Amino acid sequence: MQTKLWTTIVIMVSALTLSACQTPDLSEQTSQTINMPTVVVNLDSDSDGVPDDLDQCPNTTENVVIDERGCPEVISLIGMPPMMEYRAFFTKDSSELLPQYHDELDRVAEQMNNYDTATIKIEAHVSEDEVSKASTSILPSNSLAKSRALVVKNYLILNHKIEPSRLTTLDCGIKGSIAPSDTEENRSMNRRVYSLVTDSKNHKADYYQNDLGSNRCIEF
Repeated sequence: MQTKLWTTIVIMVSALTLSACQTPDLSEQTSQTINMPTVVVNLDSDSDGVPDDLDQCPNTTENVVIDERGCPEVISLIGMPPMMEYRAFFTKDSSELLPQYHDELDRVAEQMNNYDTATIKIEAHVSEDEVSKASTSILPSNSLAKSRALVVKNYLILNHKIEPSRLTTLDCGIKGSIAPSDTEENRSMNRRVYSLVTDSKNHKADYYQNDLGSNRCIEF
């Protein structure tokens, strides 16, 4: 009996000793710093596909072809200076040229000053809800479209000293609609000025004009 008791005591002491050896010593463990991944958000304020940190031409308007810098692309054709398109959109019943369209128009003026043979055709349009039924067939002399064309023309003359003889203005009324008049968003697309800078000595440039209605506009 005494032998069994001693045997049991020895087994218990051995088990406790083994358990103590397997207990981890946390006193010397040091803290570790975990580097969490950083998420970088590339903002594109003007939604032209070029991030703000790379965009050299912020506030680019919609429906404008841009280059890798985020600036309106200049199309170069053999035998003539580069072509350049310009579009500005207006609020209903207004001919105010909004600030977001100034920078691009400044670049148009710079292009024209670089090429003294370059001219610009300025086509102005309105939406159906901006004119009365009586004025849809005969454009009134004081039409809103004319005011929109003139505000672009005067900007180039007064701010950049472009010769008036190089500027052609056209009143297109509702004849050159590019969107149906079924929604307000579509109607807003028709309240616009479309301009194209070309070489006055090269009439082939007319074929590259891609806005509609120029052949139905009235020059003034």
